Amino acid sequence: MMQVFRALAAGFSMAASLAAAVPPTNAELEEVCAQAEDAAHCGRLVEEMQMRRLPSLARREGRTLSVSLFPSGTATFTDSEDVIQGRSYSLWDYLDALNAVLLYTTAGDNVTFTLVQRANNRRVELPTEPQLAPDRRRLVTADVCERRCSNEIAVWRIAPEAIRKELAWPVDTSWLDAGAKWKDAETLTIEYTRADGSGTLERTLSDPAWKRIP
Repeated sequence: MMQVFRALAAGFSMAASLAAAVPPTNAELEEVCAQAEDAAHCGRLVEEMQMRRLPSLARREGRTLSVSLFPSGTATFTDSEDVIQGRSYSLWDYLDALNAVLLYTTAGDNVTFTLVQRANNRRVELPTEPQLAPDRRRLVTADVCERRCSNEIAVWRIAPEAIRKELAWPVDTSWLDAGAKWKDAETLTIEYTRADGSGTLERTLSDPAWKRIP
């Protein structure tokens, strides 16, 4: 009985610690990455900050990042220093509602995010930092910029076995930047910037403008 109690107590303690996780704020990013040499270096500096907040979640040994799975196991990510195919991974955040870890991932000058489901080590690459819906059933990403972006708003369906893209909306070609947040479980609020100014619109998940991914 005592061994069972210790195991439950350890699990509760870890969950409580991880639940306190928060993504880095814009102010923190500006401060932490002010002297970063490149995107990968910025990610590593953010990782140092997040590891202090999430001491039980991950550890780094040189080029290798190890993330603890739950209830058991470890997921390993090793940085590659190849000039052409180089890739790096850095701890970014813990999504308590999904029992998932978010990694900041670079490949050359390209930045994406890798979401790792801790229950099964399933992974999905997302173009930008995702926003979780209030009902915890979906994520949204907004990948909009002048260069190297897909220029689409995407909704991702969350399931225990995997996370997959469910909806995609190619945005107006005049948009220079955009962000998407959940107004409620079925409605997104999208803020966008164009050369002539900025604006806000709402889009429901039932809107026929979405491209539905089979």
